[in-house]
Amino acid sequence: MVDSPRQNNDNRPLTTDRIVVLGTTGAGKTTLAGEIARALEMPHVELDYYRFRENWVETPNDEFRESVREALRGDRWVADGNYGLARDVIWPRATMLVWLDYPIYVVMWRLFWRTVGRGVFRKVLWHGNREKLWWHFVTRDSLFLWALKTHWRRRRQIPEQLERPEHGHLELVHLRSRRATREWVRAALPK
Repeated sequence: MVDSPRQNNDNRPLTTDRIVVLGTTGAGKTTLAGEIARALEMPHVELDYYRFRENWVETPNDEFRESVREALRGDRWVADGNYGLARDVIWPRATMLVWLDYPIYVVMWRLFWRTVGRGVFRKVLWHGNREKLWWHFVTRDSLFLWALKTHWRRRRQIPEQLERPEHGHLELVHLRSRRATREWVRAALPK
């Protein structure tokens, strides 16, 4: 991939107010978005909250898009998620994309431990949902299958999307390793 000329990997301080964190399922989008939001004292908008209702029922597409539009109405926020369904709602409002573009083995390792931890400790997610450990090991709804299915497609689609004129305003922070992410966070976020 050819890096974008507007890329910000040089550890400059963040000067943006509307950040979207992207990456394959399990890469650490929500964790990083939460860290950025806390450090910059900005609201954290977790897009999965708006997509999934109780018992993992998906919010209808139009309602999801409208909820996201409303959640991102403010002047300052950090959002996490890859919803192409709402890209035309999210990206025009954003000023920066932080892309966790880790190798698949890193993503799968992180996803494994996150899934096991959530399953074993019965962590409550949005609207009372809890991950069902067996889902991810024996069903087609597996996050592992989803990660494998979307990882390379996302690596192709994000640069293609960034080449579009309507996304020319976005600054890109393209992070390809956990080390690069740690270094960027240390340099870019206030202590």
